[in-house]
Amino acid sequence: MKALLDWQHLTFAYPVFFGLLLLIPFMIWWQLRSKKKDSPALRLTTLGGINKAHAGGKARFRPVLFVLRVVALVALSIALARPQSSNTTENIDSEGIDIVLAMDVSGSMIAEDFKPNRIEAAKAVALKFVDQRPTDRIGLVIFSGESFTMCPITIDHNVLKEQIAQVKNGMIMDGTSIGMGLATSVDRLRFSKGKSKVIILMTDGVNNMGLIDPNTALEIAKAYKVRVYTIGIGTMGQALMPVQTPAGMQKQMVNVEIDEPLLKQIASETGGKYFRATGNSSLDAIYKDIDKLEKTRIDITSYKHYAELFFPFAILALVCLALEMLLRYTVFRSITG
Repeated sequence: MKALLDWQHLTFAYPVFFGLLLLIPFMIWWQLRSKKKDSPALRLTTLGGINKAHAGGKARFRPVLFVLRVVALVALSIALARPQSSNTTENIDSEGIDIVLAMDVSGSMIAEDFKPNRIEAAKAVALKFVDQRPTDRIGLVIFSGESFTMCPITIDHNVLKEQIAQVKNGMIMDGTSIGMGLATSVDRLRFSKGKSKVIILMTDGVNNMGLIDPNTALEIAKAYKVRVYTIGIGTMGQALMPVQTPAGMQKQMVNVEIDEPLLKQIASETGGKYFRATGNSSLDAIYKDIDKLEKTRIDITSYKHYAELFFPFAILALVCLALEMLLRYTVFRSITG
């Protein structure tokens, strides 16, 4: 009964048999016609004696035979239409990609050439990127003067997004260590069994410190077959940036210096691509381009299972027909004969 009430998963194998229900109006017309035809016509001078008479007990229940026949036809129509309860299961087979987002959190990332600043703009597009990769394992590495793993590669994107939201300037020693950021990201992917291993490295500066040279980190990435997409974030020329002065924190225009030759080299030698983001819209477009370049193949196989529900209706139809025949030739024999 529960399956019959679940209309969303209820189907009929042969709905054409519902056409039998069109016989019901004909059956009603025939019943009324037969009743009128069987009624004798009498000429009476008075109705006084008839008004006191009442129909016999059996005659009053004679319409039950017709009701049983109609119910039998309805049940038979449903049974022949073969109601079925369908249940669909899906088997999802995906060749996931393991991705590390390497994000520069140095002091220059609070420059306001992006709205509200570079680091907040970078976080916003990273969150959207994560939502577009539901079957991939993604991790987060931050770097400035040193590097730190905020989140190892994981399929639990809610945890990852919480970590991205907490990223801010000043979490680790200031400076720009591109080599450390790249090396730590490669280390996160060292034992990956994913179809592809990808790093998206974003920075707004020039490597000026760190224990690992960028070229050394590049060789490590190539050894582990990690593809690196690099993003230089910052407008052309100068950008407004809060700067600490003897008079306190003040906003000043500072030169934007990005080591584009290094970023291009890292991307080229690992099979990735270099992008330059000069504003919020271009940064968003870059992540969309990377999303298209690194497509995950997902195969979804659907299996539909059917449970037959016609049997109760077939039984009901047989019971109604049998009961009608039994009553017609026993209880109502003298009436219908």
